Amino acid sequence: MKSHEIRVQIGSDSDIVTARQKGREMASQLGFTITDLTLIATAISELARNIVLYAQQGEILLSIAEEGARRGIGVIARDAGPGIPDVERALQEGFSTSRSFGMGLSGVRRLVDEFKIVSELGSGTTVSVKKWK
Repeated sequence: MKSHEIRVQIGSDSDIVTARQKGREMASQLGFTITDLTLIATAISELARNIVLYAQQGEILLSIAEEGARRGIGVIARDAGPGIPDVERALQEGFSTSRSFGMGLSGVRRLVDEFKIVSELGSGTTVSVKKWK
């Protein structure tokens, strides 16, 4: 693990709060605006909440993303849960299997600059996002 990576184990609502706070702190140190800090914290909350709801446990990995002169924050949400049967459908606006008012994966995708999801039934899901400054 690199020195500028933070790993947060996710298994409860309090872990969601911890991941959100740590992500916000890292983004703040990178100089993101107040508005972007809120977007980043919201995306992390949604990803962590999905872990708790669907997989019971997993992890959020926060890192500083660098590409040339660009800097930003990278977030990887990983679990070994049941996987997503229909990723395409899960990414549709307003789709929810939990009947929650959360933004879901489509909302997370809207909040960030880069979004990638890999899900395998019975093996889990990994969502990787980046927000550039």
